[in-house]
Parts: sequence; structure tokens; C-alpha cells
Amino acid sequence: MSIVISRRVALALGVAAAGLLALPGQALAQGELNLYSSRHYDTDEALYAEFTKQTGIKINRLEAREDELLQRMKAEGDKSPADVVITVDAGRLYRAQSMDLLQPANSAMLDKLIPAHLREPSGLWFGFSKRARILVVNKARVAPGALSSYEDLADPKWKGKVLIRSSTNVYNQSLVGAMIASQGEEKTEAWAKGVVANFARAPKGGDTDQIKAVAAGEGDIALSNTYYFARLLASSKPEDKEIVSKLAVIFPNQNDRGTHVNISGAGVAKYAPNKANAVKFLEYLASAEAQGYFARGNYEFPVIGGVALHPVIQRWAEFKEDKVNAATFGKNNEAALKLMDRAGWK
Repeated sequence: MSIVISRRVALALGVAAAGLLALPGQALAQGELNLYSSRHYDTDEALYAEFTKQTGIKINRLEAREDELLQRMKAEGDKSPADVVITVDAGRLYRAQSMDLLQPANSAMLDKLIPAHLREPSGLWFGFSKRARILVVNKARVAPGALSSYEDLADPKWKGKVLIRSSTNVYNQSLVGAMIASQGEEKTEAWAKGVVANFARAPKGGDTDQIKAVAAGEGDIALSNTYYFARLLASSKPEDKEIVSKLAVIFPNQNDRGTHVNISGAGVAKYAPNKANAVKFLEYLASAEAQGYFARGNYEFPVIGGVALHPVIQRWAEFKEDKVNAATFGKNNEAALKLMDRAGWK
């Protein structure tokens, strides 16, 4: 990982000598890209290396948690060296947008390749991989067809059976934000109260913890992003094989609006010193080759057609997804959190 001091920052600090524009041991490059990333997947290394191989553009990457990156960019202001910010969840991308940290990419290629519901309408950010929020159930306790929708989670028959992450989790906020878009706030709040009444225990842990708790009998149903379950499916560890043998997956709402799909995405930083390279990088992420890295490296779904999936998730290749625009449920995240708080979802 490295951080580049851009020419703009150096000049602002009164540094005139070109040789002082890089950190020790770091060569200056005409073709470079300063990437602020909160993705933490090892397989992304190959993705970035291939971009450099194809273009000669050196990637200087700064990794941190999502909110830390955005606050850093805000503090840096127009001196920020960031060219691209890449993160997970539309809620976080909308947060960057609302903080005025992004600018339109103005790319006809991206507008053509990325489906309209997976990008911000004015081109401020684009989704480059998808993850579905599914139900994971204990096969011994939940009969086939006993539930088929997110709405079913509020059915009193599941009292004491539902395992789920905290309301502070952005994945849950985006799901609720999508439900606000399709169901309205009043109905969604009533649903959230019903879900809270059905909690098996107070929310804690991540998606994998919910999955393991269902297998252990702490509850019957969990909410999880697909790639968490896929990691367990792909594992060669006997204990993981034992866990998945007890479980089944349900893609909710296949008979109506479709399963909620969130994204990992990126946008061009507002003060990008290398904007042309930034747009080139985003266009690369939409290529079939790069989409293959997402699909086969982290069990994510590509956003363009014709890309081979990892064999573990090939079984899930055909499912109906909710087409509400990611920008809409991203925008609804704040309202979703307040709604969940009112419902007692802590």
C-alpha cells in the first residue's frame, strides 16, 4: 500500500522540486491513479495488477474503512490526491455523493454497459459487482415453501426464530431503504416491528455469525449476503461442510419484485488530479475480464452479461432481482436507520 503526494498538494505546500513529489522509494510516473479503497479482498490485487499491465498506469492505493476514507477526502478538500473511491454498498456511495466528494465520469461506455438500476443517474458512481441479500434457513426446521419473501420475516409464526445483524449494518439499512422505495415508509416500519418481535436474540456479529447460529439451532432463519454463504460452501474445512449441510438458501420475493441486490461500486473523486486515468479505470472495471475477477474471485455477481461465475455460485445464476435504483435505496439509508430505531431494531 502506498500514498502519493500529488503535484497539487505539493505545490500547495510550497514544494517546487519535482523530486520531492513522491514518498521515499517511490518513483514518479506520468501515468498513475490514486485509488482510495475500502474493499478488503485479496483477489482484488490481481484485478489492479492486470489494469497496470494493460495500461501502464501505476495504481497508488490507500485502504481504510469506508467512513475513514470519506472523512479523509472531506478534510483534504480540493487538495485531495484521490482519483477514484471504491467501496461496498450503495449507501456508502450515496454518502460520498451527499458529501460532495464525487464528479460525473461522463463515460458513454459506462452508461451503456452498467444497467441503469446499478448506477447513479448522473454518472457520479457505478456498481461493478452485485451481492444478493438472501435468507438462509435450517432445513430441519423450515419446510420448503414455508417462507418466500422478506415480508414473511414479520409473520408471528417465526417468533424467536429470526437471526440478523444490527440496524447499524449498512447492508440491512439498504435492504430497508429498498423496502421503503417499494412499500412506503408506514408499511416498512410495521414490517420492521414484526421482524424485531421475531428476533431469536439481540442482533450481534456479522453475516457469517448469523449463518453459523442457524446451523447451531439458535434460530431458524438468517439474512446474509450471498458471498458469505458461498465462502462456507467453497471451504474445505470439515466444520464448514458440516454447517452448510444443515442449511438451505432462499432468494426472496421471486414471485413479485425480486430479491434485493446491493453493489460494490466506484466513482471519480471530485478533485481527481488524474481524471482521464480515473475514467479509464472505471471503464476497465466494466470489462468482461475485470468482471470475471469479481465473479470468480469473491463469489460476487457481475453487472454485465456473459461472464462466467464461480462454480460455487453457478447454481444461483438465474434469479429475479429487485430493479429499484441503487441510488434510491442509498438515499433512503438515513430514513431506514431512523425507522429501524423506532421499531426497536438495535
